[in-house]
Amino acid sequence: MLAGLARRGDDGAALLARCGIDLADAASRIPLERYAALYNAVIAALDDEGFGLFSQPLRRGSFEFLCRAAMGAPTLAVGLERACRFLDLVLPDMRVEIERGGEFARLHIAERRPLAEDADDPGRVFAFEWLLRLVHGLAGWLAGRGLALETVSFPYAPPAHVADYALVYTADSHFGAPMLTARLRDHLLELPIRRDEAALQAFLDGAPGKIAMLYRRDRDMVLRVRDLLRAALPEVLGVDTVAARLHMSPRTLHRRLEEEGSGFRTIKDALRRDIALARLAKSDQPVAELAAALGYADPSAFYRACVAWTGLSPDRYRRQLRGGLDAPPDAP
Repeated sequence: MLAGLARRGDDGAALLARCGIDLADAASRIPLERYAALYNAVIAALDDEGFGLFSQPLRRGSFEFLCRAAMGAPTLAVGLERACRFLDLVLPDMRVEIERGGEFARLHIAERRPLAEDADDPGRVFAFEWLLRLVHGLAGWLAGRGLALETVSFPYAPPAHVADYALVYTADSHFGAPMLTARLRDHLLELPIRRDEAALQAFLDGAPGKIAMLYRRDRDMVLRVRDLLRAALPEVLGVDTVAARLHMSPRTLHRRLEEEGSGFRTIKDALRRDIALARLAKSDQPVAELAAALGYADPSAFYRACVAWTGLSPDRYRRQLRGGLDAPPDAP
């Protein structure tokens, strides 16, 4: 998000401080409210809803007219086609298309001209993912419900935080594709558009950063499972217990999570990873004690998990964060 500012020689430190975000605290999640505030602050600083990442700015107000272009359509399919045509006018560097046919519909996002020389450039990566979230979030708002992504293929290498993609997008995320392709159930595009002018005015209060907050509405079951697992630690709940507490069968729980593009094991592993890395960064809690608090019966299992997450043992990861140690990956 800050890449466009950085290209102008501004590291964004003042905006980060204003929004209460500390990038040095790499182990902690940034609350959605602060993320949305930074989103709007960067746009205001650049007068560009495209974050300064494209060959021409996306002038402020573009998001509102994107919503208006799609809002009067009878169905989501028609609304998204209109949105794609609008983006074609205001964002000439990118091509956004909807392909339908069979069980699935596909959202394709491709470059018309290279956004960066390096395919893994942070600004290029953010540009693709921002545009995916923009179109996907807008579609969910227009339909008034979550629209789970089945698979997403990204046109760059897996980033260091690749484990997060299962929670943010879908567990079925792939990398190294020629373009970004997101797949969802085709029947969802026949949903009627349920938004009117009054709804749009409420939506625009806090927009366009607000789209980042609405994007997670389709993850309700993921978040409920995550909250239950966290509250139970150091006890590690099984899927049968969690399903019972949610008053559903394990089969229904699996289906609901699958509809949201995730799975029980994925959520459990990501939760323990988040807590572990945050405590390694912020506390002096002994590694064995931390492993027990996260429900690992054997500290060696926690050690292996940490190496898988970071490439480092828990102690070396902690030292690297605190002392700036340029530690090489631990041997397997």
